[in-house]
Amino acid sequence: MTHDRSSRERAYQWRCRRGAAILMAAGLLLGAAGCGGGQSSGGAGSGEVTIGLVTKSETNPYFVTLRKAAAAAAKEHDAKLIALAGRFDGDNEGQVAAMESLISSGVKGILITPSTGTGLLSTIAEARRQGIVVIALDSTTEPPSATDATFATDNVKAGRLQGAYLRAALADRPPKVIMLDGTDDSTVSRQRHEGFLEGFGIANDSPAIRGQANTNGERNPAQAATENLLERTSDINTVYTINEPVAGGASAAMAARGLTDRVTIGSIDGGCEGVRDVRSGKYAATVMQFPVTMAARGVDSVVEYARSGKKPPRLVDTGTALITDKPVDGIASQNTDWGLKRCWG
Repeated sequence: MTHDRSSRERAYQWRCRRGAAILMAAGLLLGAAGCGGGQSSGGAGSGEVTIGLVTKSETNPYFVTLRKAAAAAAKEHDAKLIALAGRFDGDNEGQVAAMESLISSGVKGILITPSTGTGLLSTIAEARRQGIVVIALDSTTEPPSATDATFATDNVKAGRLQGAYLRAALADRPPKVIMLDGTDDSTVSRQRHEGFLEGFGIANDSPAIRGQANTNGERNPAQAATENLLERTSDINTVYTINEPVAGGASAAMAARGLTDRVTIGSIDGGCEGVRDVRSGKYAATVMQFPVTMAARGVDSVVEYARSGKKPPRLVDTGTALITDKPVDGIASQNTDWGLKRCWG
């Protein structure tokens, strides 16, 4: 027994050192302190519920809002939140390291916004094996049953709404489209891209698509990508964007070329800055999603699980709403007054 216990403790310390090293390499400076002395901290042992949150990045306004909402919900429950993140959208290795650190820290639940649908499956499985409830926020895993629950936007629907609106806004004009996506291996990027094509009514190989670029979901790369695409052709009239930072970058590139009045830009997010951008005419519409609801539902569910053992519902669509001051027939929408009362960030 003594030998087995000693072996387990050595293995535990090795995993902690490995997790801490990966976290430092990834620039994630929180959570490694939970690896010490071979004892878990927080959770039921201290009477405090400890919850982990792992977002795709720390800087995107959407994930900043998600983190703040989770912190506020945890405070209401007298729970502790440990918030970690990847270095950028698509940093699967950083998210794995963050989850490993949280597992070692004795959390009761982990809320995760997975950068890829499959990149975290083994780490999620290990967390669940140890009795940690794992809830996906914003993005589903593949398969969705890999986590205990998902609270997220229906990203295919969000893309479809943007596509249907932009096609209707064209009226009888033939479409000439630029598509600004996130990253190659992002589930959300793929789902929104496919939803847009469905809503717009074209295939991925359609000649109507005049250019496509990945942007990591960030403004500056999006502006640079749009400028590069416009060097090839400025004969476009429609721009799909995966989120509002990307829409902001695309709008800046269009304005610099004097194309603002010729091109209709759509987006997805529903942040307050984005809704104001729609109102000012930087882009025509955005599809609002509700990260505060996701975060609050996630925290509530972990606390409920920790205190009663009850797990959350498997899949909850937290909603979408098209926001525009230029409505089109046949597509339900809300104006920016409505959006500013419900936006986030």
